[in-house]
Amino acid sequence: METLLQSVSERGVATITFNRPDRANSYDSATLDALTDVIEKFGGDPSVRMIVLRGAGKHFSAGAAIGEGAVQPRLSMGEVCALIDSVPKPTIALVQGACIGGALAIASCCDMILAGRAATFAIPEVRLGFAPGPLISFFVRAMGHRAVRHYLLSGERFTAEEALRMGLVARLCETDDLERQLDHLIDECLLGAPGALARAKQLLQSLAIPPIPDARQLRDQQSAFDAASGSEEATEGRASFREKRKPRWYSPTTAG
Repeated sequence: METLLQSVSERGVATITFNRPDRANSYDSATLDALTDVIEKFGGDPSVRMIVLRGAGKHFSAGAAIGEGAVQPRLSMGEVCALIDSVPKPTIALVQGACIGGALAIASCCDMILAGRAATFAIPEVRLGFAPGPLISFFVRAMGHRAVRHYLLSGERFTAEEALRMGLVARLCETDDLERQLDHLIDECLLGAPGALARAKQLLQSLAIPPIPDARQLRDQQSAFDAASGSEEATEGRASFREKRKPRWYSPTTAG
């Protein structure tokens, strides 16, 4: 089964779909490589007017597939996010269900997030024993510094309503109304001239705070992340996730 689906409508709307519904659309290195290839292809295709990212089934994506192989993707996760962020076409993330960790970084790099009211979000990496490294700047740009401090350090999930309040999500709707709202938003975006949209995105990138890390910074941040991912804490964090237990550094509250 293909883990990433792609299609282009007659109107030039490209749709990229994470297609591992039995695993909550978690992604592995092969999925990231396929995502890199298709973003590069659609980004450079003048017949493609805009790009929609979504997930098959109940969830957008539960993030990285923990423990599924050690093969490194062609581009690091930070580089994939930078590629999505800089694509010269309007991008929409259609989020239902879970949008967790690296998947939230991917959605954060889209120009707009349309979410169902039942969607949930999280940056849970510290609970797995490591920090998200090169992805932090993408979270801060989409969520704001204070919100990232809260949800990165606590690791707790937050609702679509909270995501709307902080400005991460552009619009909320009932789950059964997502397709209609998506069609409406696509129609609005297609009224913009392609060249003007590309130049507008380029200008927005130059004004972004914090700016996207450059290639060297992304490599340095990824190297630091890779080193931390082999630490004792990260090893224990992954083990606790697989075994569905609390990590050993957690101290439960005591009665009385």
